[in-house]
Amino acid sequence: QSGKSVLANFVSESIEGIGSYSPTQGVRILEYEKPNFNGNSKGAGCRFELWDCSGDQKFETCWPALMKDAHGVIIIFNPELPSHLKEIEMWYSCFVQQQPLLDSQCLLVAHHKPGSAGDTENLSLASPLNKLKLIHSNLEEDPEDVRMEFMKYFRSIITLINESREREEMFIIS
Repeated sequence: QSGKSVLANFVSESIEGIGSYSPTQGVRILEYEKPNFNGNSKGAGCRFELWDCSGDQKFETCWPALMKDAHGVIIIFNPELPSHLKEIEMWYSCFVQQQPLLDSQCLLVAHHKPGSAGDTENLSLASPLNKLKLIHSNLEEDPEDVRMEFMKYFRSIITLINESREREEMFIIS
């Protein structure tokens, strides 16, 4: 109940399930394309898959399959719920630390729901979470800022993938 599906729909420009709350059962995969993703009209587009995972731990047995071949992890939480601040430590441990992912491949999103206080100044996260990139999202007040932050994150993931691919190609050549 942190707003994962709402943000996934927003970022992928999907209208699926807008207006009603229904907990995600397991995982929901949203595929979408972003033409001219690198900002120039001649640039290639990018195809994304966002895996909107349930926050319910009853699906824990599915997590290894969800994590396989992931390029990045976005952990979304409601900063107004103290339980979420503890839960994100577990998500970080399972989905980032226990995988071959770098901290730069993880994005923390403090999602402020409509009508929430939206206090962005006094959020203190435990180590090592305090070293991760953290954004605050409020789709009522600054939707385009939220979209821009997600696009920056996606670009950083694409850069990492391209650099890794180039290293592999150079290794094969030499």
